[in-house]
Amino acid sequence: MADHDVVVIGAGFAGLYQLHALRELGFDTVVFEAGPEVGGTWYWNRYPGARCDIESIEYSYSFDPELEQEWNWTERYAAQPEILSYIRHVADRHDLRRDIRFDTRITGLDFDRDTGEWTVVTETGERVTTRFVIAATGCLSVPAKPRFDGLADFTGEVYWTWDWPSEKVDLRGKRVAVIGTGSSGLQTITAIAPEVEHLTVFQRTPPYAVPAHNGPIGPALAEVKQRYPEYREVSRNSIGGAQCADLELPFFADLEPRAATAYLDRRWDHGGLCFQQSFYDLIQDPQANELAAEYVRARIREKVKDPALAEKLTPRSYPIAAKRMCVDTGYYEVYNRDNVTLVDLLEEPISRITPRGIRTGDTEREFDVIVLATGFDAMTGALNAIDIRNGEQSLARRWADGPRTYLGLMSAGFPNLFTITGPQSPAVLSNMLTSIEYHVEWISDLLVHLRAKGLNRVEPDPAAEQNWVDIVADTADLTLFPQAASWYMGANIPGKRRVFLPFVGGVGVYKQIGDGVAIADYHGFELA
Repeated sequence: MADHDVVVIGAGFAGLYQLHALRELGFDTVVFEAGPEVGGTWYWNRYPGARCDIESIEYSYSFDPELEQEWNWTERYAAQPEILSYIRHVADRHDLRRDIRFDTRITGLDFDRDTGEWTVVTETGERVTTRFVIAATGCLSVPAKPRFDGLADFTGEVYWTWDWPSEKVDLRGKRVAVIGTGSSGLQTITAIAPEVEHLTVFQRTPPYAVPAHNGPIGPALAEVKQRYPEYREVSRNSIGGAQCADLELPFFADLEPRAATAYLDRRWDHGGLCFQQSFYDLIQDPQANELAAEYVRARIREKVKDPALAEKLTPRSYPIAAKRMCVDTGYYEVYNRDNVTLVDLLEEPISRITPRGIRTGDTEREFDVIVLATGFDAMTGALNAIDIRNGEQSLARRWADGPRTYLGLMSAGFPNLFTITGPQSPAVLSNMLTSIEYHVEWISDLLVHLRAKGLNRVEPDPAAEQNWVDIVADTADLTLFPQAASWYMGANIPGKRRVFLPFVGGVGVYKQIGDGVAIADYHGFELA
């Protein structure tokens, strides 16, 4: 007999809710967490300026109505300490820690075909058996670690944004280099520029960044609290799992040029990722996309005083929104400071790290601190980091040419193994909390269904899986997404096969599909 009904891997937003849901349903459930505390992404990413790019009102749980009413966010876009405080509060409120094993990293999963059980192997060699495994490992939890020749020789301080020290790092009066200009890089750069002696930013590809217009949350939260259930339902059926000002988006071709620009103005003035929903077909129509891209380029030129520097900060090599857009709180204005320098790595590639600093070409710049903001092995990295096997079959090998899942929930050949917001689900293209809650509830309902029917095994039918793999690829090919060398494509990881990882059809469409599969007695899944 298995030690547990369910093992959940990870104690971030997904793992905590999955534990709570299954415990309420009477399943013996335990969570294994590699870190010393709850929080997942929001525990590890403590770098200066770390902040969510989804508004606090929506980046929160909906399963606890009393919690919705009691918790008061302070900012429109919550910072990391506040989000972590919220997660800890939820863990305390529902007494979740008693079923979480902290400081326990999972290194292997092995399925026994005879018993129908998984053996979960920890880093210390401990072995635990379970009927079901649910990977709540996160989409952005395994960092990309590019190799820089000479990094070990650097005599100053080196920090990675994904594992920032828990104690305060004093950067005052220091010469600091930041390598990377994705979201974590932008947030770090903006936060530390006023306090360091000199900041040098090493940029490979400039991002499209739109303003957050962040500030105190004000009366908006109180207004939504009066209608939270209805508000959440709208979000669950939206494109991105969070609401923008206009529920009905226009098609670009239906707008006169002046009206199209007016939509962009409204989105810019509102702030946040809703800018990429200025038009329904912004990521499909090249003309619509170029209009939005040029709009942002013009805004960059307005913000950066030096025209030559503004041009280096202006993205031109890929469609807007085809890479993850950034939400900034004064990023471009940083470059108007006398103590900030930009190094364009397309003009001056890094040749090596030296004991005293960084050499690009024939130029060596000296630093006291190097900050590496080099991103993550998105969506598949955390799963491939675990040796997952069914006999001789390895999940990592099966996914060598790209992930293969049914609905982003399971992979054929690996029974009773679920992935919350796994590859080929909306995941990173959505408000993660909306997608997490949908997957947690869908998986929980399926486990209840199996129990009621006296069944204990489920896996996707290979034909259904292949159909879903094709749908994900074909819908992505209808968009401009594949034109960018993005982490959506795995392009930031050397040797990783470039395939589009998330489902682009939207949260609402995905929910309709998932609901339909469940109603049709879990069509496409083999139950036994």
